[in-house]
Amino acid sequence: MSDPARRRGLGLWMCTALVVGNMIGSGVFLLPASLAQFGGISIVGWLFSAGGAVCLALVFARLAMQLPKIGGPYAFAREGFGDFGGFLMAWSYWIAIVTADAALAVAGVSYLTIFWPALAASPLLGAVAAIGVLWLLTLVNLRGVRTAGQLTLVTTVLKVLPLLAIGIFGFLAFNSAHFTPFNRSGSSPIAAISATVTLTLWAFTGLESGTVPAADVHDPARTIPRATILGTLIAAAIYILSTVSVMGIIDPAELATSTAPFADAARRIWGPWGHALIGAGAAISCFGALNGWLLLSGQLPRAAALDGLLPARLASVNARGTPAFSLVLSTCLTMVLVMMNYTRGLVQAFTFMILLATLATLLPYVFSSMTSVLITLRERSGTGRAALRMIIAVIAFAFSLWAIAGAGRDVVYWGFLLLLAGLPIYVLMRRKLPSPEPVVPPTRMTTDA
Repeated sequence: MSDPARRRGLGLWMCTALVVGNMIGSGVFLLPASLAQFGGISIVGWLFSAGGAVCLALVFARLAMQLPKIGGPYAFAREGFGDFGGFLMAWSYWIAIVTADAALAVAGVSYLTIFWPALAASPLLGAVAAIGVLWLLTLVNLRGVRTAGQLTLVTTVLKVLPLLAIGIFGFLAFNSAHFTPFNRSGSSPIAAISATVTLTLWAFTGLESGTVPAADVHDPARTIPRATILGTLIAAAIYILSTVSVMGIIDPAELATSTAPFADAARRIWGPWGHALIGAGAAISCFGALNGWLLLSGQLPRAAALDGLLPARLASVNARGTPAFSLVLSTCLTMVLVMMNYTRGLVQAFTFMILLATLATLLPYVFSSMTSVLITLRERSGTGRAALRMIIAVIAFAFSLWAIAGAGRDVVYWGFLLLLAGLPIYVLMRRKLPSPEPVVPPTRMTTDA
């Protein structure tokens, strides 16, 4: 007889929806405006980003097959770098999740201002709305991973449909002259491509999402790798198709100053109601991604707590198998972030929190890539497949470093400080563990002359 917990877990499509849903959040709806200054060469940047993301997806897929453990990037880093490396990545990734949750809640409310302008006029009202949505989705997650997975599947479909509609029907109003000249940046092609890769690669963060709730995934060794690769490919196709379409609809000079490029494109295709359609799609996109990241916000600290690297209370689960204490604590931290930044306004708060989340997400990518290299070296296999796995992991590592370098000095500065801020917690947790036996050096033998 099959295990009921397994039957209730996330299947292939729910796990894929978690990957796609956590990647497609708010950023993609503004990217065409950021890329307009580069012209058609930005599509080459998208392809490079997609290639790097696929390499990372292959790394996570392989690690998920070898180590189908709860915690995803944390579990992989601990396998390769021990408890200290694992703790640092758990701390880093938890920061990323909490700040991303706050940013998505704020971004979702900012899109709702299309329908309720008062949310933009009053920062406090906007913050209250963001917190209300945050707790509503927390309650959904408290009902169990299956319920959260079902909502993620529905919201992923609803957020993808408007993007696909723009990507497909947009070619009816497509003007190829908008791609001439191909490189509008005024810099060299290599410099332009590097700049566009830096802009577009953030859209792929979250590709590792399926690896985190491994204990609640049906047949994780098979489901997670498939969902990770499939989800990354689906997101990449949607990103590139919709971006090309928007750039073909709107003149580059106008697109560069647009604050809602997809909504402006929809207005050209369908008229005034198209603006509302994209506004609703963007809000659903943010809240759907928020739901998925909230799921991870409970699972990640639970994984570290089970290994004794965070307080044991974080490992407890409720009657539905949800790490309720971890989830509620993460939501409280997210709420504090929203309230601390509400005076900045919606856009400023979103930008500030994204800066905090950026490096904290990329560091686990670096550690996971090197764990894959380490495992391959330990296997000592001279086969072509082992060599290919090594090459892919090295490319993923280099791509992650490139992403960190492109994030800017401020991001690296704040990310490094936040990483070090977790050291006191590690010290307190290590205090409870028995000290290792001291290594006594062998006595040097001497002889009389």
